Amino acid sequence: MKLKSLSEKELITAIRKDFSDKSSDLTLGIGDDAAVIKVGDKHLIVTKDLLVEDFHFVSSLYSPYFLGRKSLNINLSDIAAMGGRPKYALLGLALPESTGTAWVEEYFSGLKSAAKESGVALVGGDISQAKKITISVTVIGEGKNILTRSGAGPGDSLFVSGTLGDAKEGLLLLNKGYILGKDKKADPLLRAFLNPKPQVSLGLDLSRSRLASSMIDISDGLSVDLSHLCQESGCGAEICLNRLPLSPELRFWQRKAFDFALHGGEDYRLLFSIPPKKIDIISRLQKKYRITYIGKMIKTKGVYLIDQRGKRKPLEIKGYQHFRKKSPAL
Repeated sequence: MKLKSLSEKELITAIRKDFSDKSSDLTLGIGDDAAVIKVGDKHLIVTKDLLVEDFHFVSSLYSPYFLGRKSLNINLSDIAAMGGRPKYALLGLALPESTGTAWVEEYFSGLKSAAKESGVALVGGDISQAKKITISVTVIGEGKNILTRSGAGPGDSLFVSGTLGDAKEGLLLLNKGYILGKDKKADPLLRAFLNPKPQVSLGLDLSRSRLASSMIDISDGLSVDLSHLCQESGCGAEICLNRLPLSPELRFWQRKAFDFALHGGEDYRLLFSIPPKKIDIISRLQKKYRITYIGKMIKTKGVYLIDQRGKRKPLEIKGYQHFRKKSPAL
């Protein structure tokens, strides 16, 4: 059997089964945005992401500076989804021998800027040679009230932060030759793809207030990541198409804006659930963040969409999935 016959979900499920044994200090293992390890009276949150040239990014479209920022920030998004604070990072970097020193300097400039913004210290890693640029970042954070994908229950309200679908349109504009700083209507979408901002502050506020019952970051698309949350929580979800938050820029450029919001990847927003008894508290956070109600968790398993006519139907899960689809960078 070849990997193209497996979905990412199926492969992770198989790995998870083989490594299901837990030690006394392992609070949470494979299956969430990050692992959680109890050390003394603290919980360490550990996550890793991988970026491969011509699969996750195309060098001709991506400046080394933004690549440096993104390689760290996508990991910080995982820490945010657990309600944690990022602290330390380790970098694995493999480069072709033809890579210029200017590229390296610019990459580390971007990485350093993202680390400074988030208060993260780069504490180690490894550098090697490869045919294509390969970047592996590990981030270690800490938290108290850890938020997971498995805490949602029927009747909980679903919210997302920010707007959805912008990153996918940003990638399309890059491929059409648009350059950051040349078109005011394109710039917010280009930035959404090139320079995603992790929602660490919101994640921490949701953790401190013990408001959310579950949370996940939206990296592979709303439909895919909502299905992950449903699977881990053991229930289903129902979302309203008209409630999906769309930016005016996405509406301007894209006739299929709702489709991009449902299935576009790399938004790095937070999707979380709120129990009915706590729903009144969310208004406090809405004064500080853009948070939008999009639907609710239900007893019936599966993800359903209420369309613009009010008709309820199963939502096709077709966001980005490894091994099954063409690279999102191409």
